[in-house]
Amino acid sequence: MGLLLAIITALFFPGVILRMKSIASGRKGPGILQPWKNIWVLLRKSSVISTTTSYIFRLAPSFYLSTILCAGLLLPFPGMSPVFSFEGDFVLFAYLLALGKFLFIVGALDTGSSFEGMGANREALYSMLAEPAFFILFGTLALLTGHTSMAEIFDSFRFAGNHTFIIGFISVYLLIQIAMIENSRMPVDDPKTHLELTMVHEVMILDHSGFDLALIHIGTALKFGLYGGLIANFLLPVNWTFPAHVTFYFFIQILFALLIGFMESFRARKKLAKNPQFIVTLSSIALIAFILVLLITFKMIG
Repeated sequence: MGLLLAIITALFFPGVILRMKSIASGRKGPGILQPWKNIWVLLRKSSVISTTTSYIFRLAPSFYLSTILCAGLLLPFPGMSPVFSFEGDFVLFAYLLALGKFLFIVGALDTGSSFEGMGANREALYSMLAEPAFFILFGTLALLTGHTSMAEIFDSFRFAGNHTFIIGFISVYLLIQIAMIENSRMPVDDPKTHLELTMVHEVMILDHSGFDLALIHIGTALKFGLYGGLIANFLLPVNWTFPAHVTFYFFIQILFALLIGFMESFRARKKLAKNPQFIVTLSSIALIAFILVLLITFKMIG
């Protein structure tokens, strides 16, 4: 159910971001389905493959999308079990996304382009620095709830007391920032820029075209849906009815997309040299939540 809702979310998520940015800048802008109209055009086009590339470049977009879909099979939904659930499944969730990113990076390096190599280097660095924050966060939640599978963590987490509100706020904040970093959005990257020396994600896909480029855009939209699903799992009460869960789930996803559009409209991109410092700060914030849970559970006493 979590994967299905993430796929539905991906259908409107990029369009909501685009509409929010258009409204914030005082423009009429395109419709919500315009990003998918562009993807549909790309899907009907053949890909242009450089003679300097190998089979790695050809397979990278398909593997990138496949790993994201596989990670979605682990995404829980309140009151329902995911397709696959086991102890420590958040580790597999993170590394499935990491595997797709790795193959995507290798595909960019396979082109032999110095520009794509720079983008691959930056994206690899940002993902590597964001990974500790994700694992510290879920380690904190596992310590607090006594469970290590995502479904059981979210089912056991309750907003009851000031400390849980603090941990919940930190968790949602970190997931939003990690989603922005993993999808190369503000403040670490600007999807609208066209200067190769400062681009990250966009410079990695310069050689991709047609059907392959459509798969990459679909994967990016779906990844936003996955992270939005994790955020929704934090905020949805378990004892609600299924229709209420679904309604509030999409409300959270739309709010998430509007928030991204708002931040990208009024937030400047950080300098490349400042990005690592910003991303490492997220791990420090996650450590604050971890120490708070240690104090709450008396693990630090004695």
